[in-house]
Amino acid sequence: MALVDARDDDYKVSFIRKSVVKATVTIPEPYVLTLSNLDLLSGRFPVTYFYIYDKAKHNCSSASIADELRKSLANCLSHFYPFAGRIISNTETHEPEIVCDNTGVLFLEAQLSNSLKELDLYNLNKCLEGKLVPTNQEFPVQVQLTNYKCGGIIITFTFDHALGDASSFSKFLLMWSQIARKKSLSFSPDHRRYLLRARNPPIYNPSFDESFISCSLHDIHNISTPRTLVKRLYYIDASSIEMLQKIVSIDGTKRTKIEAFSAYIWKIMVKAIDKGHKKCKMGWLVDGRTRICTYNEKVTENYIGNALSIAVGEASVSEIDQALLSDVAKKVHNAISKVTSAEHFLDLIDWIEWNKPGLMLSKIVLGQGVPAIVVSSGRRFPVAEVDFGFGSPVLGTVYSTIKKLGVGYINQRQGAKGDGSWTVSAILWPDMIEALESDSNHVFQPMTSNHLKL
Repeated sequence: MALVDARDDDYKVSFIRKSVVKATVTIPEPYVLTLSNLDLLSGRFPVTYFYIYDKAKHNCSSASIADELRKSLANCLSHFYPFAGRIISNTETHEPEIVCDNTGVLFLEAQLSNSLKELDLYNLNKCLEGKLVPTNQEFPVQVQLTNYKCGGIIITFTFDHALGDASSFSKFLLMWSQIARKKSLSFSPDHRRYLLRARNPPIYNPSFDESFISCSLHDIHNISTPRTLVKRLYYIDASSIEMLQKIVSIDGTKRTKIEAFSAYIWKIMVKAIDKGHKKCKMGWLVDGRTRICTYNEKVTENYIGNALSIAVGEASVSEIDQALLSDVAKKVHNAISKVTSAEHFLDLIDWIEWNKPGLMLSKIVLGQGVPAIVVSSGRRFPVAEVDFGFGSPVLGTVYSTIKKLGVGYINQRQGAKGDGSWTVSAILWPDMIEALESDSNHVFQPMTSNHLKL
């Protein structure tokens, strides 16, 4: 891949170096890691996280920072060896699989003549796409280090979803930062994807046929998007979150922050969809780690791979519009509760087994049916902890390079300051963006450099 500078009307990104980082310690012989059934539910979407470091506290040059990052990354890949492999299609099953051959991770270095505070953080497309997020399908993991004239840096990490989910990627970044700071490792990654194998014989509740669908990579790339989706970044103050949680927690029933936040989103959504729609949906990603136990082996929180399902709640537009926020939060709670059992995940694994070969997706993600928004909670995703030896970041969040998506998507992360605030990455249609920003509660504040104190 040639290094080509990226430019827009505001600034130019100069790519100065490309390298491939391989694991320091490799397995004796390359081998193939067969994906689990829940990996096939990931959809092969690229997932990007970006972290902003203001005036990196380091006595060395930017080149030395890059060298230290590559060195610690090589050590980290010795623990996360599938991340240094290749993802190919099996010639017989036509399903993707990971070849653990230490092909390596693509590492790009770039520089800008601008300062961090000049970035339009609210408009993620303008800020990142084509400039700070590398796209090279030959490498399942890609890293870009971008230096700014103010002394700050941005590091972006792009992963193929077949490698894992947010929990897996958070473990990878956490271990990498621990190695970089020469700290003791706090966990050992578990790569035993066979833990999520189907039962024999596989059995499942017929209701899964109504919620999930078998599809191809072509189907995913050609998702029908009936309207334009825009990508925005928001700041939510801790007081707003506490206010929502207090409103929905009545009669001695305390709702979680995510339940309160989701109820608020659902109430706003019914004001922002076409009047012709009678119903709408909300979805929530649910982690099955620590819940799944197959063949007397429990899947632990250190499992690396995909272990997610999706909860879906559906209601009439008029019902949500007229309901109290606390009643909507109860609907959220009930919908999520239906998919938090071991039985649900075992049935999902078996449903996928019956419908192989191919990739699988929830119908809500493919945009089949009524308007919908999926909420992904990243509350436990490390932010301040991702310190590579030059200080903690002032921002850490997720960004999507997906061109088409059949559903609105909202992902929240804890603020880097640890003050209870949230950073929210959103992919939504314009009417929903306008409804959120014009709401009198002012929960969603467009992200600016002032929020990060740049």
